[in-house]
Amino acid sequence: MPELPEVEVVRLGLAEHLVGREISFVDVFDARSLKRHLGGPQDFVDRLLRRTVVQVNRRGKYLWLSLDDGSSVVVHLGMSGQFRIFDQASSHRHLRIAFTLDNGQQVTFLDQRIFGGMFLDESDPPEAIAHIAFDPLDVQFDDEAFVARLLKKNIAIKRCLLDQSLISGIGNIYADEALWRARLHYDRPASGVSATKARELLGHAREVMADALAQGGTSFDALYVNVNGESGYFSRSLQAYGREGEPCERCGTAIRREAFMNRSSHFCPRCQRRR
Repeated sequence: MPELPEVEVVRLGLAEHLVGREISFVDVFDARSLKRHLGGPQDFVDRLLRRTVVQVNRRGKYLWLSLDDGSSVVVHLGMSGQFRIFDQASSHRHLRIAFTLDNGQQVTFLDQRIFGGMFLDESDPPEAIAHIAFDPLDVQFDDEAFVARLLKKNIAIKRCLLDQSLISGIGNIYADEALWRARLHYDRPASGVSATKARELLGHAREVMADALAQGGTSFDALYVNVNGESGYFSRSLQAYGREGEPCERCGTAIRREAFMNRSSHFCPRCQRRR
């Protein structure tokens, strides 16, 4: 599933093409991508026509288009959602929704597995995602408040990193990478970590996501691309995730993979001993 850097890459691409543009036409090819829009497809179309996109925003893994009437279009990419932008109308077997802009460009939402989708929210920022915490790259993120809450959690520290109500945007890949950089075992109770180490971990989470963002995100297959259809290359720089059996770049010990929360955790059993 796309994580913060991948969603931010998409946000930047959308902002470049959508901000200041009026939506001339909306085509809904698959109503399943609007399952969270209670008014149904026609209501969605009617309320977006002739609206101007003021800004493209992100909160964790959620995107939203701010419209000129104070409402917003909330988007979640799910596991396979993509936005592609073309200079003219296009077709694709996974095309679910398309916006035609006043300059003739078409913004298409493709979703092979249909786990993603969008809906209209009356407010901006949208009330529907008010429960999602700020992410580490957001200027409003409060480091000390996060550290204080983290140290009260008597659960696995990786579980805390994946808790979107505590800190958003960090998924399985970047949690493993940040923990590797901080030399912390994924199952270590957060309450057993010092405040200094917690701040260090937060710093590593920021670093790894900034590094991924600079390389266009992490692509393992064709399901994640930017709005121009290009893949990200951070997968070539991963030091823990997906490297089971390969030598740790610090100590040479084979990276291990273990099941965790219906996912996999990748770690170095020597550098990241569970204490």
